[in-house]
Amino acid sequence: MPSLLDTVRNSPRVDQLLSRCTFSAPPAHVDCAVSGGADSVALLVLACASGLQVTAWHVDHGLRDNSHTEAALVRELAAQLGAPCETRSVVVNSATNIEAQAREARYGVLPSGVLTGHTADDQAETILINLLRGSGAKGLAGMQPTMQRPLLQLRRSETQGLCDELGITYFHDPSNDDDRFQRNRIRHEVLPLLASLSKRDIVPVLNRQADFLRDDDDLLNELATALDPTDALALAQAPIALSRRAIRAWLSNPLVPDSATVDRVLDVARGNSLACDIGLGRQVRRSQQRLRITEPENPK
Repeated sequence: MPSLLDTVRNSPRVDQLLSRCTFSAPPAHVDCAVSGGADSVALLVLACASGLQVTAWHVDHGLRDNSHTEAALVRELAAQLGAPCETRSVVVNSATNIEAQAREARYGVLPSGVLTGHTADDQAETILINLLRGSGAKGLAGMQPTMQRPLLQLRRSETQGLCDELGITYFHDPSNDDDRFQRNRIRHEVLPLLASLSKRDIVPVLNRQADFLRDDDDLLNELATALDPTDALALAQAPIALSRRAIRAWLSNPLVPDSATVDRVLDVARGNSLACDIGLGRQVRRSQQRLRITEPENPK
């Protein structure tokens, strides 16, 4: 009887899906984050089928009873595919923003550059979340397509279909049905409503718009690098889209400034004020048409 890995490598569906993935060329080594859901299971299967040297990584957040059984599922699948598996347990503060806390804890123990199973459906949800946050062109451009997200051109239905065809058991996270979480309401309510109103599958439309905006955003960022953010006159005279980007890049260490902070700095460049706060006790001040950042004085 053929092994699961042999079945995977001889599957026409696997070949078809791999043609739309962005894995690095074999025999490179990659780490795959595998929760046990269909998307991450498909990620592991496709990475192994592509000839890469794969290590599966599973993180147990301890948020559900018997969550250790998910780790066992991932370990068994990885063994069937000939991939080593690393498991980690983390403690999540469930009192505030569970999603953000779990994500931070998860990435705190996963290796740098780990691959994730984000799909085109995840991209569409992210775009709408960023729209509600008012995050501008960068947010509406969605997640950057990189080798760390090799499944961004696949649909969630395709990852589930792949698992079903290969007879691979995957786990359905019940928190994905909890309407307390914004992403779930967008997934189960907003996207179906938009599809009904437009009478078409809205996910490819949102992904295509993100591609357009990402190209525009990349061009504007490139143009903004030619602008000296400490030259008040140049900032005041440049198109506002470039001025804002130059200021944001200048101030982005250690934290990315919000739009209100950027606009305050632009007011200083225009001569509407001599200085403004930019957070962490720092200020931007104008002197002789130059802008400079002043740090807080150390207490004596």
